[in-house]
Amino acid sequence: MTNSTHFGYQTVAEEEKVHKVAEVFHSVAAKYDVMNDFMSAGLHRVWKAFTIAEAGIRPGFRVLDIAGGTGDLAKAFAKQAGPTGEVWLTDINESMLRVGRDRLLNKGLVTPTSLCDAEKLPFPDNYFDRVSVAFGLRNMTHKDVALAEMRRVLKPGGKLLVLEFSKVWEPLKKPYDLYSFSVLPWLGKRVANDAESYRYLAESIRMHPDQETLKAMMQEAGLDRVRYFNLTAGVAALHTGIKL
Repeated sequence: MTNSTHFGYQTVAEEEKVHKVAEVFHSVAAKYDVMNDFMSAGLHRVWKAFTIAEAGIRPGFRVLDIAGGTGDLAKAFAKQAGPTGEVWLTDINESMLRVGRDRLLNKGLVTPTSLCDAEKLPFPDNYFDRVSVAFGLRNMTHKDVALAEMRRVLKPGGKLLVLEFSKVWEPLKKPYDLYSFSVLPWLGKRVANDAESYRYLAESIRMHPDQETLKAMMQEAGLDRVRYFNLTAGVAALHTGIKL
């Protein structure tokens, strides 16, 4: 029997979702950063800066950036961890990983990159001081499995940071929906010549667990001191948890 899951608002077989998500990110990789600026009015840079500050990377730290895409977090982490640190940029999507790797190299940052699935991380137990995932968790088929893997590779005392779109403040819901389902696909068509991928991205945000649900999922994965910060009225949220 084939297990089913959601791809935006569609119900699809789990294997099909993996391929469909890959198609979306192959399509948008070249214009990903430009579209992020349009989609969030540049706010994604503020949210990432907050995440980088909360990570508290110190020289010598080992850091894993999952679904790292175009490398915004990995770039900052690599500078902070310094030559004695070890910062891995990983993504399941080759097109996104290539863009991120090239951007880091262009900044003079030579850091390891790996094509890998967050549900089956190719790293040993208790290895990293920090693990981060920004705007990637909602695209994962088995979020509980991925969160358990992230905890597994963290050292005791290490921190997981999950930055993701979340449930917006209720009074903003109607204008936010109008923007997401009307303006966003139009922008996708005009800027990236791909309305459907951006329609999926809007739908995937609505299907993602809200703040309290994700907090409970992280606790169920074995993380402690789990808390979250609502960013821009809940348009995004940063969840953090510690492995004790």
